[in-house]
Amino acid sequence: MTTAPQHAPELRAAARHFGRRRFLTGTAAAAALAFAVNLPATGTAAAAELRGRRITENPFTLGVASGDPLPGSVLLWTRLAPKPFEPGGGLPAERVLVQWELAHDAAFTQIVRRGIATAHPEYNHSLRVEIGLLGHDRVYFYRFRTGAWISPVGRTRTAPAAGTLTSELKIAAVSCQAYHDGYYTAYRHLAEEDVDVVFHLGDYLYEYAVNATGGARNYTDRVLPAVFNRETVTLEDYRLRYALYKSDPDLMAAHAAHPFVVTWDDHETENNYADDIPENGVPPEEFLLRRASAYRAYWENQPLRTAQQPQGPDMQLYRRLTFGRLAQFDILDTRQYRSDQAYGDGWRPPGPESQDPSRTLTGATQERWLLDGWQASDAVWNVVPQQVVFSERRSNPTAGYTVSMDTWDGYPASRQRVLDGAAAAGVENLMVLTGDVHVCYGLDIKADFRDPASRTVGTEIVTTSISSGRDGTDRPPNYDDLTTANPHMRFYNGRRGYVTVALGQQSARADFRTVSAVTTPGAPVTTAGSFVTEAGNPGLTPA
Repeated sequence: MTTAPQHAPELRAAARHFGRRRFLTGTAAAAALAFAVNLPATGTAAAAELRGRRITENPFTLGVASGDPLPGSVLLWTRLAPKPFEPGGGLPAERVLVQWELAHDAAFTQIVRRGIATAHPEYNHSLRVEIGLLGHDRVYFYRFRTGAWISPVGRTRTAPAAGTLTSELKIAAVSCQAYHDGYYTAYRHLAEEDVDVVFHLGDYLYEYAVNATGGARNYTDRVLPAVFNRETVTLEDYRLRYALYKSDPDLMAAHAAHPFVVTWDDHETENNYADDIPENGVPPEEFLLRRASAYRAYWENQPLRTAQQPQGPDMQLYRRLTFGRLAQFDILDTRQYRSDQAYGDGWRPPGPESQDPSRTLTGATQERWLLDGWQASDAVWNVVPQQVVFSERRSNPTAGYTVSMDTWDGYPASRQRVLDGAAAAGVENLMVLTGDVHVCYGLDIKADFRDPASRTVGTEIVTTSISSGRDGTDRPPNYDDLTTANPHMRFYNGRRGYVTVALGQQSARADFRTVSAVTTPGAPVTTAGSFVTEAGNPGLTPA
């Protein structure tokens, strides 16, 4: 484990930052307080109740979802919005009672549990139901009902009990789904895959404007409202943008088919922000108000448990899930606590500013949480779902190479502390799951990236985008430069799609699944590459 003296520079930096954050939060206190108190009322002062029978249009236009499977527990989500592209979703500011059912079968002949939940207007009529005392490692089906309206049926599962020797777990990883860049064809194929859980690694939403024809979707049979043709800034902006994204039938199908474990990157708020520092030159206190809006809308629209509910501009999204003794998942947040990007961001030569040992991508508290969790882990696979490329990625093989200041390359001391912590904990099978870059990579994590012959200490699987970047290509223009400059890069493909990873007791197999186009709907899915890494012998080899 990393010792206290090694953490000292980062802790001093964190203390300085805490003072700044406290001042900024105080500066924005009035608006932050509004977020804190705009919560559902109780007792006689509560808002009037809207009975489901008074809802005259289908309120389940945004589908259903489940998330964060635990041993014996599931989390179910939906949001009522008969008019999803209108503020308020077409419902008055009144509570709505919603029935829910959980069953062993999709026909609901074997009901396991049922109950009533309340969709509150303060949460934009979203609701979540956390159900415990269920069987371990079991598949369940669920649905919601209000008045005469019944939601689509969703499928979810619980995790195995702690200590269980599970033989296999199949996961999928997805990221980056710019609505205006194309169709969510990959989600339709993912909905038909036999996977246990899907990890969404960020950029579920983009803040950029979507024009009347849906950008690259080029709609000819519909016109999107003008409310989408602007950048998201306010709470209403973010709520409406989630409605647009979640109205996509392919995304709804994937959510209904599989439980999701979500974490954000930057675009759920604003491109390349770092903690309380915005991309553009607005005052930090103003940006924190925007961040509070973005974080609240994210929680309202994702299958997250109550523990993740934000408090003003802050939200603890990092968390840990286990699947018996087969896999431990440490889901990171590399956006909310990071130091500002060095050298003004972008691709730059590494130097003293980026290599400053006090710089952090995770923040001191999250870093300690990660390393302590590895010390306590007895899992075969320690998997880290997170946002930005972890391994070194030089732009070209010459001495004048650059690296991305927005990724772990811009925070090499932070990366080294993580690798040192994994080594101290005896982690043999480290796997990092990454999104962000709109391409597929398969990477060997090296003990020393400057030495290609150094020991391989883990595996990084980078999933491409669902739609961001439009159609892409199998061999991007920088293919030769990147693969030559980075011999630990075992695979590189620039199409859209997702990746599946089958974790077993002896090995793991990654299949990079891609589609030929997203600017036109209905493209078939193919496997662009398949790789295996053996337990106890990290590194990727072709399957």
